[in-house]
Amino acid sequence: MARSITEVAVGLLARREHSVLELRRKLLQKGFDEGDTESVIERLRENNLLSDERFAETYINMRRQRGYGPLRIAQELKERGVDSELSVRYLEGLENEWQTVMIQQYSKKYGNEAIDEFKEKAKRMRFLQGRGYSLDMINSFINNQ
Repeated sequence: MARSITEVAVGLLARREHSVLELRRKLLQKGFDEGDTESVIERLRENNLLSDERFAETYINMRRQRGYGPLRIAQELKERGVDSELSVRYLEGLENEWQTVMIQQYSKKYGNEAIDEFKEKAKRMRFLQGRGYSLDMINSFINNQ
């Protein structure tokens, strides 16, 4: 017996938070009608089972714990349909923690090894930049090494 669109949507949300865009995409991929999808999404939002705010907060915490920086996380949230004002609000709320997270990632990868040549410095800076940290933050840290 086929499951209803509401059962599928609630099942997806039971596993983890989703943004509205992610849930919409998944339901449409499963072949549900666009009109039905929109009405279920609206009902889930009204009942506070689906929330971009809650998704953003959860996603930011998960990615931060994995060592990613605010620039990368903001881009990933944008790809998932989260409003940029919303992501900026949550990311800025953690601005005092980003330096610590970056230093932890750096230490995990490079330990206390000194930087002895420019090529190595550039490599380490690219690593941190790829993790989503700003050049200002990276420069202030690397130059104080």
